[in-house]
This record gives sequence, structure tokens and C-alpha cells, in this order.
Amino acid sequence: MGWTQFRNWIEYMGWKFGKITIAVPPHYTSQDCPACGTRIKKSLSTRTHVCKCGYIEDRDIAASINILKKGLNTVGHTGIYAWGETPSWAVGRGLPSNGDSLNQESPTKINDEVITESII
Repeated sequence: MGWTQFRNWIEYMGWKFGKITIAVPPHYTSQDCPACGTRIKKSLSTRTHVCKCGYIEDRDIAASINILKKGLNTVGHTGIYAWGETPSWAVGRGLPSNGDSLNQESPTKINDEVITESII
């Protein structure tokens, strides 16, 4: 339940601030080689990804590269979630496809000078 709630908050905050968030399936992200795609089985105690193609990197860095690649594969498909479901808070709401912020700006007048401030 903790990961689901964390993901919901990340997606909501992304929507609120006009940023696109993409949930990607985490399967094999720490075992697949970011350079060649070969799956290298390893235990959790193995902290370095070493591939026969010559790619060597920290396991977490390699996983983050794989996650980034999976996320970038959905570019151009805004409003589509990698797992197929739509979060409950997003039903009936739209996210600008150009990435503009949804924050509103309101003018404030101080000493007859108009100052614009962001309301978050």
C-alpha cells in the first residue's frame, strides 16, 4: 500500500504543477543491461552490473537508466499511463500537452505598482 500511495502523490503533484509523470513497470530494470539489453540474473547483494558486452555500472544506476528508457518510450503519448490505468484524481481532468504549469497567477497591487505572484 505504501508504494501505491507514494505513486499517487507523485502523479498528483506532477499534475498539479503541470509536469508529466510516467509510471513504468519495474520488472527486470536492475537485471537488464542498459547498453545491450541482455538480462543478467544477480542476487540483491550483487551491487555492480557487469555485462559481457563490456558495460560496467552500479546496479542502481543501470536500473535508473532502464527506467528512464522505459519512460521515454511513452513520450508523445501524454495522458496515457504505462500500466494502462488512470488515477482516480485524474478522471475528468486534463493535463496540458505542452507541459505548461496549471498554477494560477494573480496580480497584486503594492503602492500603485502591479506585481504578479504565483499561487501554489
